[in-house]
Amino acid sequence: MSDTTLLIHSGSAAPDAQVTRVGGLPLAPAGTQWPTCTACSGPLQFIAHMVLDGGRGVLAVFMCANDPGSCEEWSATSGGNRAYLFPPTGLVPVPLPALPTAEDADEHDDDEDEDEDVRQLGAVRTVERVTVAEPEYRTACKAWSGQSGRPTRHVLGQLGGTPDWLQNDETPACTDCGMPMEFVARLEEGPDPLTAPNFGSGSAYAHACEPCGRAAFLWQC
Repeated sequence: MSDTTLLIHSGSAAPDAQVTRVGGLPLAPAGTQWPTCTACSGPLQFIAHMVLDGGRGVLAVFMCANDPGSCEEWSATSGGNRAYLFPPTGLVPVPLPALPTAEDADEHDDDEDEDEDVRQLGAVRTVERVTVAEPEYRTACKAWSGQSGRPTRHVLGQLGGTPDWLQNDETPACTDCGMPMEFVARLEEGPDPLTAPNFGSGSAYAHACEPCGRAAFLWQC
């Protein structure tokens, strides 16, 4: 029987902590620019910093939050999100870009919270890695909940293993070599509204092609 590595809702951390976390600031090679949405041209929201096992690198995930639903941010190819595979060392915080101006946001809802920062989640949440002796993600979540006495909503996702798709298999192909990308992680919205990405109440899937240094991100609901 194979194991499943779960990502469990844990404590807080500094915005630039070099640990697996949801929220905060992205870490990237010096000179990296904050990515923008190819649909609306606004800055993407930074979602997660994931340190991969064995010194394989760091996965950084971004998604458009400028006008949810309009930029097809659920798609791996629409340009409404972005994932990067960075080297494991030599990374520095990426400077925050300027917020969109009122003119840039004139197509958004008039009652949208003016204090909402579309570039970042509201807080930083670290994760604890817990290995459960169950091969399937949902079974592993239930087993962990039973063992820990904590609700399954405290599971923030899965690291490695096999993706448990909510819909059809949407494994992305590498844009360089054309081969199917390897599944890296699953992410959930989680129980904390301040650190909850908008996955349409669904789940997100991150993939990477390590030989080409490429990554991709999508979500289903």
